[in-house]
Amino acid sequence: MLDIQTATAIPHVTRREDYTPPDWQVPEIALDFSLDAAATLVRATLHVVRDSAHDRPLVLDGGGQTPLSVKVDGVAVNDWRIENDALVVPLSGTDHVVETEVEIAPDRNTQLMGLYASGGNLCTQCEAEGFRRITFFPDRPDVLSIYKVRMTADKKRYPVLLANGDPVAQGDAPDGRHWAEWHDPYPKPCYLFALVAGDLVANTTTFTTRSGREVSLGIWVRAADLPKTAHALAALQTSMTWDEQVYGREYDLDVFNIVAVDDFNFGAMENKGLNIFNSRYILADADTATDYDFDAIAAVVAHEYFHNWSGNRVTCRDWFQLSLKEGFTVFRDQGFSADQGSAAVKRIEDVRGLRAAQFPEDAGPLAHPIRPDEYQEISNFYTATIYNKGAEVIRMIATILGPERFRAGSDLYFDRFDGTAATCEDFVASMEEASGEDLSQFRLWYSQAGTPRLTATLRQDAGGSRATLTLSQRVPVTPGQPVKQPMVLPIKLKLFGADTATTLAPERLVLLDGPSEQLVFDGVTERPILSINRGFSAPVVVETDRSADDLAFLSAHDDDPFARYEAMQQLMLDTLVQAAATGQADHKAVIAAVAHTLDDAALDPAFVAEAVLLPSDNFIGDQMALVDPEAIFRAREALRRDLGKALDVRWRAAYASTQADAFVYSPAAKGLRRLKTVALGYIAASGACDAAALAFKQFEAADNMTDRQGALGVLVAGDSAERVAALDIFYNRYSDNALVLDKWFQTQALSPRDDTLEQVQTLSRHRDFTLANPNRARALISAFAVNQRAFNAASGEGYRFVADQLIALDKLNPQTAAKLLPPLGRWRRFAEERATRMRAELERIVATPGLSKDMFEQASKSLG
Repeated sequence: MLDIQTATAIPHVTRREDYTPPDWQVPEIALDFSLDAAATLVRATLHVVRDSAHDRPLVLDGGGQTPLSVKVDGVAVNDWRIENDALVVPLSGTDHVVETEVEIAPDRNTQLMGLYASGGNLCTQCEAEGFRRITFFPDRPDVLSIYKVRMTADKKRYPVLLANGDPVAQGDAPDGRHWAEWHDPYPKPCYLFALVAGDLVANTTTFTTRSGREVSLGIWVRAADLPKTAHALAALQTSMTWDEQVYGREYDLDVFNIVAVDDFNFGAMENKGLNIFNSRYILADADTATDYDFDAIAAVVAHEYFHNWSGNRVTCRDWFQLSLKEGFTVFRDQGFSADQGSAAVKRIEDVRGLRAAQFPEDAGPLAHPIRPDEYQEISNFYTATIYNKGAEVIRMIATILGPERFRAGSDLYFDRFDGTAATCEDFVASMEEASGEDLSQFRLWYSQAGTPRLTATLRQDAGGSRATLTLSQRVPVTPGQPVKQPMVLPIKLKLFGADTATTLAPERLVLLDGPSEQLVFDGVTERPILSINRGFSAPVVVETDRSADDLAFLSAHDDDPFARYEAMQQLMLDTLVQAAATGQADHKAVIAAVAHTLDDAALDPAFVAEAVLLPSDNFIGDQMALVDPEAIFRAREALRRDLGKALDVRWRAAYASTQADAFVYSPAAKGLRRLKTVALGYIAASGACDAAALAFKQFEAADNMTDRQGALGVLVAGDSAERVAALDIFYNRYSDNALVLDKWFQTQALSPRDDTLEQVQTLSRHRDFTLANPNRARALISAFAVNQRAFNAASGEGYRFVADQLIALDKLNPQTAAKLLPPLGRWRRFAEERATRMRAELERIVATPGLSKDMFEQASKSLG
């Protein structure tokens, strides 16, 4: 039961161009579950209708279940067969009722796809192809059905029975069992099916829609976790109001439930009316959750709620259209989060995440367009490209059209395709029709992979009254796409005067749609300084000839918050790349720019904290022809040390100014806490003799996890008695809280210390470490793999450690294992010695007997 599928020598490849409509539709399905962790019986009654004039049999996808019986129109049949896990039933007519009965074992389902056991409860995860592991069904998103669900279970063990839609009836059954029936009146694909059975309690409230309908809201958790659900419930109510106001979308059922589970491959799932969440994105209080956790919970709750329209009411025709729902919904949740706090800081965070995850993906062997052309395993395409770059593509459309025309386009899209399975083309065509804008060339963003590189050169004429800006673009070669066409790049730009800091040319939106273009600015009376890609209007890499003085000027005077932040980051980046490459760099310009930012009392502390942070080791490496982890580490540490020493008085003043009487979750308070930890980090980087004591004092006095984990991170990076004490105290305090213990593992895995590799190897043998829980695996293995210096130890032991862990994890949960593999695929970015060792581990993974197709696809492509 639920055996892992082994990779084959020639894996099956699914191609977008081969799409054909389903042979059979299933307008209605009734499911009857007799629930038990060891052996669940599933009876499915499908109303099937032949979709066109053909004589092909009914093919229902399956995955490891034991078939017990098959009936057609109420009569048992024996001419069915199993082919490649699918149930094949010959049917002569055009309209039939097919009944199947199968047995599955939820407690043996370590893949966490289909129906599985988690913490004594039963729950489902069906996206992308998990429903086939529950019952035989045409498991594709363009088969939409109305669902009726009946569940019977032991009442003591599973007192709560939840499913999609609205509750219909419930009652007691013999032998201590009980039952419940649910009905979802809206046709949906099977990937949105959900079921939960367990010993749960709910934090409940109601929401009144704009049309006056009352909706019952509930967040279901274990009784002990109930006090940690208030933030998520409030976020749900806020997101429902926001979606009505901003997109005109109203909720459509009488009930909306969320269930938190500990074992989950994703962050959350938008199943219609019954969202299932990884508990890390629901549970929060000041003692156990950081400000980042609070923010992430609100964003993910909003994201899954917004899917009710951008994903559920309008779903995907096929999985190649995944960004249709995910990119659009990420864009929507980013807008929601920006409206709840600092829009500027939110934009900085979004771009930092894009550059950390998606830009390297676009530049590596796993690069793919946001609408891929083929895949071996669809779960491998739940990527930063689909989600984050997909959101940036939607943002560019919104930028080109403007708010009113974009809203008109989204309204048309929702109204026209409500209740259907749509495509990316349907979305873009709706935007065109509603706005009158021709987006023909813009469609290249859906088909071309790679991050465009934009070069901008500004020259002032000798006479001094005219300036010419030359823009040019190129899209790098990516696997399978050696030749690229010019993209449409919406670039916001502005000119400032170097002497007066006044505006020489107001902000304008330029649509660069060819290889190059020249823009002429008249009336330029002083030396112009270019502010470009303001607000990160296009997801590109910008290359300019701006000097360090120009960047320092923009970091102090630019009136676009993102551009101001970007100028500071570029100044830092140029300094660090030079230092890593040559071993020498002048830190004076960076120190002066950071000092100016710290001295600007008009700036939001949250923005200051982001602006003065150095680029990460990984992002510095992304700018170099070959990554030298040790040189990058030395360069970054040297600049941190000099910033700490030179600005010691300012860091201590900033640190003192951020002290608060008691924890409050608000934008202002979050900004102060963020700056507090950043300042503490620089004090420690300076080598100050009191740094460890200061950090430990914060650690012990903290009334919130943000301050406590911030102090712990500073201590873990050093070598002091306080470090050891803090780790012990943290572990003993939170050893019974899995989510907080993940932070304990992760903080150590990210440490810049010389012995981090050895520490992580030891932690992998800790009694509380397990590969069976995706959160714990990510906390240690994934965190270590992004620790550039430790992972890339010259000995190659970091590579071997991660490969060993992934091979073991693949036997339990291929989907999670495959998602942790990409850092090994970056071998081309390193010098020969490291590259050879990294490649050898990939070859070892590919050669592993019984490797899943998830891992085989990722590892083999990474070697290609």
